[in-house]
Amino acid sequence: MTVFFVLKVIQKIAIAKISTFARKTKILADDLFFDILSNTKNFTLLVISIYAGLYVLSLKPEIFSLCQKIFVLALILQAGFWAGAGINFWLGHTIKKRMSEDSASATTISLLGFVARIVMWSVILLLILDNLGVNITSLIAGLGIGGVAVALALQNILGDLFASLSIVLDKPFVIGDFVVVDSLSGTIEHIGLKTTRIRSLSGEQIIFSNNDLLKSRIRNYKRMSERRIVFSFGVIYQTPLSQIKAIKEIVSDIIKKTENARFDRVHFKEYGNFSLNFEVVYFVACPDYNIYMDVQERINTEIFRRFQEEEIKFAHPTQTIFIQKEVNEKP
Repeated sequence: MTVFFVLKVIQKIAIAKISTFARKTKILADDLFFDILSNTKNFTLLVISIYAGLYVLSLKPEIFSLCQKIFVLALILQAGFWAGAGINFWLGHTIKKRMSEDSASATTISLLGFVARIVMWSVILLLILDNLGVNITSLIAGLGIGGVAVALALQNILGDLFASLSIVLDKPFVIGDFVVVDSLSGTIEHIGLKTTRIRSLSGEQIIFSNNDLLKSRIRNYKRMSERRIVFSFGVIYQTPLSQIKAIKEIVSDIIKKTENARFDRVHFKEYGNFSLNFEVVYFVACPDYNIYMDVQERINTEIFRRFQEEEIKFAHPTQTIFIQKEVNEKP
């Protein structure tokens, strides 16, 4: 028992020292070591103490061998608790970081931790059975066949589950992003273990399975830093050259003076069937859709007003028909 108390005192002193050091630093390693050391169980220290005392006793080989097995089993169990502490530390740190960015991912990360703990304790259980003399080869083979059967039965569910993990870890989108999926569009409202829900512009909720969603082409408009706008207009062929030259200055001046707009270019592009066509390119320096539409409206309205002042006429589809009257000459 003396060895046990000595080990216990050493553990408490080490925990106190590491705790004091960890509070003064931002290093994660000392926090992790503190959690692992705190999860050292009393029964492990007790088994170590008893096992150390065996070497000063004269025991039968059978009893000594049994004590060795108990010692190994205790160490395997303790390794499981240490690994569990490491998983919990990773989960706590990751969830805290993710919550500030995307609160919905916390649930999926917790599930990932649950799966990791199941795998870890399954390995611990197999190691314990192996040390107890159980033939784990046939057991693993049986579990493998059963696992294949379960995986086939739950293929769609598992596909959505792993797709959910992929969404959380890779983050192609987060809650609040405006996305277009094939011909459907809307704002990401919820990311679940099996489905992702999108609120469309018309108000209805669109539900995608995570697996199908990742197989689609997704356009994420929230990730844009700015939106590019290209539009064309035409003026009538009767427009004089002086006004043709003035159009470029008028349009560029309007865009440059509009808030959240960045001018790129304006060109007299081509001769159309019924109009002289201009092409305009500018950027809206904000990804927000409402601001994007407001900027377009202000620019279009101002162009219309300035053209009225300058008596520049927009073209519309017209056709000019020339009729030639034939005059019959008398012989």
